[in-house]
Amino acid sequence: MEKRSIGLPLFIAIVAISFSAIFVKWSEAPASILSMYRMILSSILLSPIIWWKRAEFSHIKKRDWFFLLFSGLFLALHFVLWFGSLKLTTVASSTIILALQPLISLAGGFLLFKERTNPAALATMGIAIIGAVMIGWGDFALSEEAILGDLLSFFSVIAVVGYLLIGQQTVRKVSHWIYSFCVFSFAGGFLFLYNMGTSTMMTGYSRYEWGIFLLLAIIPTIAHVINNWLMNYVNATTISMSILGEPVGATLLAVLLLGERLSGWQITGGILILIGVFFFLMKQRSQ
Repeated sequence: MEKRSIGLPLFIAIVAISFSAIFVKWSEAPASILSMYRMILSSILLSPIIWWKRAEFSHIKKRDWFFLLFSGLFLALHFVLWFGSLKLTTVASSTIILALQPLISLAGGFLLFKERTNPAALATMGIAIIGAVMIGWGDFALSEEAILGDLLSFFSVIAVVGYLLIGQQTVRKVSHWIYSFCVFSFAGGFLFLYNMGTSTMMTGYSRYEWGIFLLLAIIPTIAHVINNWLMNYVNATTISMSILGEPVGATLLAVLLLGERLSGWQITGGILILIGVFFFLMKQRSQ
């Protein structure tokens, strides 16, 4: 795939993943339950495709199974931490922390894989991060609950970067369908064990809640499948940079669907994020 072709799938991924925070806000279920059923139902929905590609499992080496397992663990941690954050603070405050993802991804890529970047790319990332901070500038609360929510969101960023960095190496050895299915299944398994260990109620939820579980399994998961596929062609930092569009999409959806207020700072910040993402992707395309 040529780099000029990544724009449309990245845009679709940003729109899809922006709904995740909204669905979590609509639900009364615990964060670990939302995370578990999202992963389990996503795996089930992928099963027909996986059955068609089942022969590829025989080509997965033991070392790759190890990476798939740890990728699932990081993804499970990301979801349970971030969904927990959304239970404690606003959509804008929680998603704004995700703006740190490209910086952590860049640092991880440098430390683990000796990836390099250039001053122009760093500048565009800086613009986007400034914009992301502006989105939540007027929405950060000083309560203990909100601060805990912010911390959970920050740790969820570290977890998702680990998931992306492992995937960047592993998805080139197995198809993105097999990778997604395995990682989602392992993540669901880890979350199931967590819920069992904490005696969290796993049954008895209403049809409404099951509808939320299903929506989480379908719409935002599209973004993860697209990103796993794109990692055949771009690095984890590029994927992380595109995800900076999520605070914009999620905040706008929160205004429309949850009635959360949007300040002038947030509007200006959203514009800066889009500018930063656009020029970063243009720079990647020209390389």
